[in-house]
Amino acid sequence: MIKLYWSPRSRSFTTLWLMEESGLPYERVLTDISTGAQKAPDYLKVNPMGKVPALSDGDAALGEAAAICAYIADRYPETRLAPAVTDPRRARYLQWLFFSPGCIEPAIIQIFTKIEIPTSTAAWGSATQVFDVLEAALAEGPWILGEEFSAADITVGSGLNFAVRRFKMVPSRPAFDAYLDRCTARPAFQRAEKIAAG
Repeated sequence: MIKLYWSPRSRSFTTLWLMEESGLPYERVLTDISTGAQKAPDYLKVNPMGKVPALSDGDAALGEAAAICAYIADRYPETRLAPAVTDPRRARYLQWLFFSPGCIEPAIIQIFTKIEIPTSTAAWGSATQVFDVLEAALAEGPWILGEEFSAADITVGSGLNFAVRRFKMVPSRPAFDAYLDRCTARPAFQRAEKIAAG
C-alpha cells in the first residue's frame, strides 16, 4: 500500500492532489510537524530531510513533492499523469514538472525576502522572468502541455496557487487566473483541499 506522509497546511498539498488525481489507493499518514514528528528516527528513514511530504511504496521511499509526482506518474502509467518516455512531449513535461521547486519557489522566496540576487547567479534568473515565462507557457492552455493534464500541472498549479491566490505574493495575470480556475475546478484538487484543511 502506498503511504503518503503529510501534514495539514503544508507543501503536502501537491502530493495530496497528485494522489487524488491518480485514483490509486493510498494511506495518508498524518505527520504533525508542529510537534516535530517529522524528526523522529522512523520518519527520517523515509525522508532524511525531516520534511513533509514523503512517500513509501513497498521498498521504495522518497521525499520532495516533485520527485513524488515523477515517481507515481512513472511507476503507475495507468494514471496517465505523464507522457511516455518515447513521447517527444516528455522533455517539456520534465522541464515543467521541476519548474515549481526549481523556479517558482525560489522566486517566491526572493519576493518575500526582498533579496537582490544578480540574475546571472540566480539559478531561476529573476522572479519577473519566472512569472513572465510561466505566463507565456500558460497562455496557450488549457494545460502546461496543451490538451493533456499531467503531473506537471500539479506541481505548477500548486506553486502558482500558493504564490498568487493563497499568499498573494505574486500579482495575478489573466493567464494565471484562467489556469488556476481550471486547476481548482478539478474534483481531485477540491478533495485535496478538503483533506489539507485538516
